[in-house]
This record gives sequence, C-alpha cells and structure tokens, in this order.
Amino acid sequence: MLLPEAHRFGKQSLQEQAARALGRADRAPPNKPGRRAQLLRHFEPTPKHWPIAALARQTDVGDAAGSAWLRADPVHIRPDINGARLLAYGDALGVGAEDRDALLPALRPLFGDAGFPIDAPVPARWYLRLPREAKLPDFADPAQALGEDVFEHLASGPDGRRWRALLSEAQVVLHNHPWNAERARRGRAPINSLWFWGGGVLPDRVASAHSALHSDDESAVALARPACAASSLPARWTEPEGDAAFDLDGERDLARLQQDWLLPALASLAAGRIGALDIDLADGRAYRFGRGQRWRFWRKPQRRFGE
Repeated sequence: MLLPEAHRFGKQSLQEQAARALGRADRAPPNKPGRRAQLLRHFEPTPKHWPIAALARQTDVGDAAGSAWLRADPVHIRPDINGARLLAYGDALGVGAEDRDALLPALRPLFGDAGFPIDAPVPARWYLRLPREAKLPDFADPAQALGEDVFEHLASGPDGRRWRALLSEAQVVLHNHPWNAERARRGRAPINSLWFWGGGVLPDRVASAHSALHSDDESAVALARPACAASSLPARWTEPEGDAAFDLDGERDLARLQQDWLLPALASLAAGRIGALDIDLADGRAYRFGRGQRWRFWRKPQRRFGE
C-alpha cells in the first residue's frame, strides 16, 4: 500500500487492533521522501528519470518515441498579497474540449516559434514536443505545488530562464483571451497559466516487482503501465493475484483507511491468503507486516504512522 506522508492524517489515531499490528510490524530504514521518490521505488525507468510526459503521451497517442516531451497543462493561478498560488489543475479545473479548442490556437504561434509544437489529444493534458537532445530543468509536479506560491516551484538556473520567459508570454496570451471571460461568465475559474512538468524521453523500459498497480493517479498509472497491469483503485481492499500495489496517496481519513484497507488486508495476511503486507509512506517511512509478528506481544501499540 502506497500512502501519503504521515502528517496528512493530522491527529487521527488508529484503533486498537490496527495500532497493535503497526506496533509489531518491522520498520524499514527511511527511504528518500517525496511522492516522486515513492513511485520510483516501485517503478524504475531506464534511463532513470521522471518521464511522465513521454509515458502519458505514449498512452494517449502512441507517438512518443523519437522526441522529448514536456507537459504544459492548463492551470488556474490566483495572485495574492504574498505572490501567486496554484489553485487548480487537471480534472479539478474542468478543462473540456471547448476550452482546448478555444485556447490552443492562440498558443500555437508562441510555442511553434520557439521550436516546441503544442497539442492536446486529451483536453486536460497538453504536450510540448521537443528535440530528443533538449536539456530541461527539473520541473515540479503540479500536485507538489498545489496551494503553494508558484514562484517557489518555478524552474531555476540558466536552463530554467527560457522556460520562465515562455511561461510569462503564455500567461499574457491566456489573460487576454476572450474565452476566459466566457469561463468566468459561466462561473468557472479562468485558465490563466500553464504548468510545465514531467519532461523527458520515453524510457527504454520500466522495471517493477509488482504484477499490478491499482491507482487513480494518472502519473502513477502512466509510469506503471509499461511494467505491469494498471487499473483504477477499487473502493476497498480486494485480494490480489500476485504482487500488487494499491495506491492510496489520496486518502486522508485514517478511520476509512483502517476499516476498508488495513484491517481487511491484515485479515488476509492472518489467513495466509497473502504472504506479506508492505506499507510505504511518501515521507519515506516503511513498514512490513508478517504472520509471525502476532507473537511480539511486548511491543506497544502504535496509534499513528511514524511514532
């Protein structure tokens, strides 16, 4: 089970049965923190980088080979007294075909003149095609920056300067476009910026110990699909065939996690229907549950992850 950082659960506590099992579980040495690092622990591309744009493009269109790709997804940013904050992207922004068809023609000359053609085979996923040898800075994922000051997440250094300039020009185009006034008239947030992220080339391969990933995260599914079966996350624990990963990064309700996932999985473990249960948190903490741990009765219950 892939879980968010422990602090995402706030002050919620596990109930006795789950707390006792967590206290008796094996703790692994701390891993590198961060959602990206968490996914790369389970799905490793060769060469090792973060090629979400190329992998998603291959899924959407099938033409990712031979070029580098960069996502340039539509987003809504709101200025405030301390800067500007990323408030919505992707499905939360409600980008539809009519948005794409209205805004993309205005952006094509800008990116075409820069040598980076832009298109959007899926309304909420916009792509830039780059030369395969293009040098790209390290762009932050939009999920990492959501709700935060965007200036803290812009690409820095000499490689980032060009992209900051392109972004500023794109923001001017979008701000002046009449379609955003129409979106506002309909009570929808304007698409007033783009988010560059996930750049790179299609990997030669993606390796994983898992035979399946169950996730509602588009990035996780794109990364895993070359290595294993990938499908949406079920509503609750379902015993897998083989070594499966369940991506629960979006879960914030510890009681629901306990009742729908952790306790049923521990019951499967106790009955011998699964061999082990691993929990990997995005902050780098990791636990392994095994059948023999029930005899560790001297260990205290652990009410929260990371205690």
